Amino acid sequence: MIDLFILLFIFLAIPNMKIQRKTAALLNITCLICMCVLCSVNVFGQKIDSLATGIRSKKINKTPQIKGNVPTYKPKYNFGYVQYNDIVSGNKGNLSNLKPEKVLNVVKIYPNPVDDQINLILRMDRASNLSVKIMDLLGNEIVTLSNERIAAGEQTKSYTIPNRLNSGIYFLKIMSGSETIVKRISVL
Repeated sequence: MIDLFILLFIFLAIPNMKIQRKTAALLNITCLICMCVLCSVNVFGQKIDSLATGIRSKKINKTPQIKGNVPTYKPKYNFGYVQYNDIVSGNKGNLSNLKPEKVLNVVKIYPNPVDDQINLILRMDRASNLSVKIMDLLGNEIVTLSNERIAAGEQTKSYTIPNRLNSGIYFLKIMSGSETIVKRISVL
């Protein structure tokens, strides 16, 4: 506060200063004084320490204990994942038996690079829906070659590559149920 009065005195005491500048400086200093005095705002000070106001934090002497009777999470459906309660109960030796069997096995994709037709040899362990799509490098779907129900067993499928497909590298996405296999192909 005393600093403000000293600044006010210096500005008013300088004889070479124009009246407009003295008035502007006087107005700025008056605003600062009003903010300090009338509004009770600490303009040049720091925030008031919380300990000085009497607010105290609560100290915790004991660490909280977790109860042992929390039920484990049991999902309704098992989509190829080992359930949490199987791991906790100690069935670690049987985890290999808990893995779901594969429905789809792609044996061979030929010819690669592809010109106008692509052949797939695949094995299905059980009847399922089969979807074959061509994706670009960014993962965008370009063409759906097949979306059909396939019987169990080893089968050879042939698909014609559309002429509108430019030369380059693509991905063949083969989906059956919840399984997805992605293979890289080159189109000439």
